[in-house]
Amino acid sequence: MAVRTEDFSNAEQQIDGISGEKYREIGDQAVWSLSSCKPGFGVEQLRDGNLETYWQSDGPQPHLISIQFRRKTAIQNICLYADYKADESYTPSKISIRAGNHFHDLHQIELIELEEPSGWLTVSLSDGDKPLRTYMLQVAVLANHQNGRDTHMRQIKIHAPLTDSGTYKMPTFTSVECAMYSTIK
Repeated sequence: MAVRTEDFSNAEQQIDGISGEKYREIGDQAVWSLSSCKPGFGVEQLRDGNLETYWQSDGPQPHLISIQFRRKTAIQNICLYADYKADESYTPSKISIRAGNHFHDLHQIELIELEEPSGWLTVSLSDGDKPLRTYMLQVAVLANHQNGRDTHMRQIKIHAPLTDSGTYKMPTFTSVECAMYSTIK
């Protein structure tokens, strides 16, 4: 699978690191869990849309963020926000992105090495035009800058294509007799 990363630090970027309207954020459709967290620095802060708040791990590495969907979901990319200037040794330097059907069959789809990141990092999970279809994603922080133990992750957003090929689309009818059945009441 071809995966590319881009580091976004432009202040004109949208809050989730993606400009344009080709994608929709689907993180609210998932169940999020963390390997550990300090009280008051958990999933709520990781997903609140505020770049000043963050998740802080509280345990041994790797630090894990697990994202489970109720059904197999098309995922175009994942956007992570990291800020080395604010977080220093808490900033991730090596991140593994994993996918699978459940915890026991996850496989690594991308390994990212970061050099003092500042801004949105977007990791494409599509193979050309075909998005990754999975039940579960996992972000594993394998190492931090300056050999730091715990990590800070400021935000994570997950995007799906606007048109999901896995969803049913109503046909377009041309006759009046058939068109009256084209909506659900």
